[in-house]
Amino acid sequence: MDQTLIYLTWNNLYSNAPYPDGPMLQRIQDISQVNVFSPDVLPFLLSRTSTLTMTISSFDAQAKRNVAVLIFAQAILGSQMPIIFILAGLAGQSLAENICYATLPISVIIIGSIPGAPMISSIMQRYGRKVGFFIGAGAGAIGAIIGSFGLYYDSFALFLLGSLFTGIYMSAQGFYRFAATDTASDAFRPKAISYVLAGGLLAAIIGPQLAKITSDAFVIPFLGAYMAVIALNVFGAFVFVFLDLPKPARDAASSSGGRSFLELLRSPKIATAMLAAMICYSMMTLVMTATPLAIVGCGYSQNTAADVVSAHVLAMFMPSFFTGHLIVRFGVERVILCGIALLGGACIAGLNGITIGNFYGALVLLGLGWNFGFIGATTLLTSAHSPAERGRAQGMNDFFVAASITIASFASGGLMNCSGNSTAEGWNAVIMTMIPLLAFAAFAILWQMRQSAAQPTSDH
Repeated sequence: MDQTLIYLTWNNLYSNAPYPDGPMLQRIQDISQVNVFSPDVLPFLLSRTSTLTMTISSFDAQAKRNVAVLIFAQAILGSQMPIIFILAGLAGQSLAENICYATLPISVIIIGSIPGAPMISSIMQRYGRKVGFFIGAGAGAIGAIIGSFGLYYDSFALFLLGSLFTGIYMSAQGFYRFAATDTASDAFRPKAISYVLAGGLLAAIIGPQLAKITSDAFVIPFLGAYMAVIALNVFGAFVFVFLDLPKPARDAASSSGGRSFLELLRSPKIATAMLAAMICYSMMTLVMTATPLAIVGCGYSQNTAADVVSAHVLAMFMPSFFTGHLIVRFGVERVILCGIALLGGACIAGLNGITIGNFYGALVLLGLGWNFGFIGATTLLTSAHSPAERGRAQGMNDFFVAASITIASFASGGLMNCSGNSTAEGWNAVIMTMIPLLAFAAFAILWQMRQSAAQPTSDH
């Protein structure tokens, strides 16, 4: 059971109780300060066991409702990202004068998410999650509108400007998984993260199919797809009305609560969680961004590229139905290591050839590895900070993740199109880049496991 839940439960138990320490307990934010085995506290706590159980049950009932809303948001609003990741590189290839900059629109999306992550996190910490999510959907719509004008006027610069706003949406979407934990108990937290990310299954179906249907709907290639993205943002934003999340507490909204950025980075658990998230996400982006270029470059059709990406996105989110259960049973570090091993398997499949079967194998393993690695890293992070540090820690995490993805997405186009003399050589260069970084991530997780075994205390 996490500290926030226990704090709220003790408030409920003691708020109207004629107990001398009641007001004091209401002010305690760290339950470890309370000796529940003392002769004064233990009898009272045991007498309220049914109340405690009922409080926990209702608490997770609220969390499950919020998870359902966030799953829907992930499915509808999130479907714009597969559309954009499938088509933005191809659109960039047609708009840019130098094909080495083909994936620059995707890089700019990630660049937009770098300042977007701490900005959205700060807004949510002060004004609530809903406000941040509405801002994200609005930015997504604006980005698609500007991108549509860029396609219409054959302007690469305008298309890049639209991608910048799309990055703000992307940073807001990244907080869906964190919002799922706001009202969840400690036992339900990893499952809540997994279920919300499982909404990406529907996005994996809706997005690529919309890309197929709409990309050639107008004379101007890809314009119809960007018009569809506008509609997804406008109509999908209404789902956030149904979120039932607590308003930020005064001390949580204050920037003075909790540890500083530097102190958070010095925490081994937080630093390891961030590193794992950065490497798992950036390596997935590196390969996925290059995939449509590699497939089309090998002579396959654009629809074949969309099918491979669709299989990849399905693999990214399909395990989410049970990843949380695996984390609870086997431990978060072991699940992250399993994800890194699967990403290593993607390297083997990718280096084994450039047949369509190799592309499917590499991208499916890539998606599975991302799921275990990223959900595990997110769970590890949420267990390492207090409620007052939530906005600072989560915003900093997504800032560094976005920065690593930016480098990976930009490097992807250069490695794919400008290293070697053929598509096969470019694809091999992309895959080889993963190997040393995955090895480093595995070493960091093993070190964290050793640290936890040597000092099994809470990080906060």
